[in-house]
Amino acid sequence: MINLPRRTSIIATIGTVTESAEMLEKLMKAGMNIARINMSHAKHDQVRKVVTNIRETSQRRNYAAGILMDVQGPAIRTGELQEAMHLKPGERVALTVRGETSDEHRSVHVNYDHLVDDLKVGDTVLIDNGEIHLKVYAKHRNQLHCEVITDGVLGSRRHINLPGVRVNLPALTDKDLKDIDLGIDLGVDFFAMSFVREASDILKLKGILDYRKAPQKIIAKLEDQQGISNLDEIIEVADAVMVARGDLGIECPYEELPIIQRRMVKKCISKGRPVIVATHMLESMIENPSPTRAEITDVANAVFEQADAIMLSGETSTGKYPVQCIELMNRIARRTERSGGAGYAELAELDSEQAKLMKAACVLTDELEAKALVIFTRTGSTARHAAWLRPENTTIYAFTNDAKLYNQMTLNWGTDPFLIQFDEDEPSNTVDAALEVLKKYGRIKQRETIVLVTEVRVKNKMVVTIQMKEVE
Repeated sequence: MINLPRRTSIIATIGTVTESAEMLEKLMKAGMNIARINMSHAKHDQVRKVVTNIRETSQRRNYAAGILMDVQGPAIRTGELQEAMHLKPGERVALTVRGETSDEHRSVHVNYDHLVDDLKVGDTVLIDNGEIHLKVYAKHRNQLHCEVITDGVLGSRRHINLPGVRVNLPALTDKDLKDIDLGIDLGVDFFAMSFVREASDILKLKGILDYRKAPQKIIAKLEDQQGISNLDEIIEVADAVMVARGDLGIECPYEELPIIQRRMVKKCISKGRPVIVATHMLESMIENPSPTRAEITDVANAVFEQADAIMLSGETSTGKYPVQCIELMNRIARRTERSGGAGYAELAELDSEQAKLMKAACVLTDELEAKALVIFTRTGSTARHAAWLRPENTTIYAFTNDAKLYNQMTLNWGTDPFLIQFDEDEPSNTVDAALEVLKKYGRIKQRETIVLVTEVRVKNKMVVTIQMKEVE
């Protein structure tokens, strides 16, 4: 196989250890394609500063870097405690809602008013990322009486999971709406929507973006059983999907998680939706300079499945070795990609004439053993279709005159985006300028064969053309 640039994008969460311009430049140099801002922790003043640093660093390096704002979503949490509770198996604890207090010696308030209504006796409550297991044994007014199954320390504002329970939570909270307004004003490239349970959740955010005439793409984070059961309809309306294995691994049986990941990646690729595999990929490197062997294999599996992107969380936001994490991901991805992929793109359900045309371009590129598939796009659809088809032996170089699209194409598998001015009067000048850029950066050389895909305006209509060309 030809030695190609890395095709899998790397998303890095930005936090206190990586928010400076100096560190962002190191992350980009190491191979970060998209910077994630986690709104569960970030404050607005901090977000403004980080976005400015990312844009300025990206522009200075002439390097495409997308910005993903991860919206917190509706979270069920315990309330404030004066002191932590040390819980042991067999003990009893009461969870209270709607401001009610309990006579139980150990009780804690929960911010979800419908908790008692939604759960039944025998249901399981998981607290603090599944560290503490409780089982419901009785319900009384606004109190849920539980038995402790596993020991643990219960502190204030701990996250609660309710496996298999259909909860009555809003798709977006007041905090989310304020964060989304900020993201629109700052011009981030993607919104990741947490705890997506059905297509209507995505449509709510789409309605906001349409009303604001905002160009951001929406990534649906699937984190519970209800979202997985509605996978097909969510894929239809989302711009991309994230396999959010943190909460998903708590909500679903452990042994089901690898199967769910593979099913989601396979389905997304067949439908032409970018897909991200996230959470715990190099978790041990938050503290240690080297990963576990299992983590290396986990990253390699996601790359082999040909996910569009793999994501780091605490590893780059608060960890001790953020740059090394990205460098390692880059090495694992490049090596795994040379060994081949799962081939899910063979199942692509081509849904338009343009998608079928791009398949012809990809086949032509492979048949000619062309060095590059060079695409000129105003809308991003041709570049997205090319990435969807996962061409094996070439790189997709996507040129656009739209700065927003330039950054958004960082999520496309196997795509190297470039921003140039289009010559509307003489399209051949645009092609010549693009090829000069590729030669300048050593992407192509004289006498190499390339395939060009252009969008040409003919009588107010965009027409896609495919050409074969030898580099001069």
